[in-house]
Amino acid sequence: MSEFRSKNVAVITGASSGIGAVYAERLAARGYDLVVVARRVDRLRALADKISTANPGIQVEVVEADLTTESGLARVEKILATQPNVHIFVNNAGLARVSPLAKSATSDSTTQIALNIVAFTRLTRAILPVFLSRNAGVIVNLASALAVHSLPVSSVYSGTKAYVLNFSRGLQQEVAGTGVKVQIVLPATTATEIWDGAGVSPGAVPPDTVMTTENMVDAALAGLDQGETITWPSLADASLWEKYDAARTELFVATQTSKPAPRYKVE
Repeated sequence: MSEFRSKNVAVITGASSGIGAVYAERLAARGYDLVVVARRVDRLRALADKISTANPGIQVEVVEADLTTESGLARVEKILATQPNVHIFVNNAGLARVSPLAKSATSDSTTQIALNIVAFTRLTRAILPVFLSRNAGVIVNLASALAVHSLPVSSVYSGTKAYVLNFSRGLQQEVAGTGVKVQIVLPATTATEIWDGAGVSPGAVPPDTVMTTENMVDAALAGLDQGETITWPSLADASLWEKYDAARTELFVATQTSKPAPRYKVE
């Protein structure tokens, strides 16, 4: 691992294409040196060359790692725990396998859980003490609109993204009052390669519901600049989320009693 000249480094997982690649380009344009992580090292090198050409003086470190493996995950954990100049960690790597659970391979479920939950959690755990010791740092966690909704074909994927949402909300409370910030980004359908292996056929999703990766990342970064802790890039009416969240809180508070609900009392 090379030492960076810049005081600000961004680490981005799943950076070989799609959302991660756009985050890399946008953060480089903002002056961040980069550590880009993915399995496809050829894609990463091409991205690094593109970014270096467009942003003279920006350093890009390429890290080949399969985050569903212990060796790959440990490699990135070490970088996060020991690289002193990391300022932003974009926890973006994710996997979608969309099909009915009864008809899917067990590996489709376990690999989604390994990447979307296990790797996601371990990498957050690796960077958090570093940020807290410095009292500064930004964690951007990529969830999904399917964190609050599920389809007959998305039980595992929706479950993993619901984990991302709830884990991140707890983390936000954990770091409250510190200089560490956690942003949760919940994109709706975005035009990325994640869907190529997800089991979604071309044309299955109406084109006017699919956002470009560039628009998604630009909206997410605008939300971060505005101090948002939860960003819905495609949600025009923010009051819908506010009402949903208020109802969620009201529901939780209403459960806090030792008495069974009257409708469950045995006569």
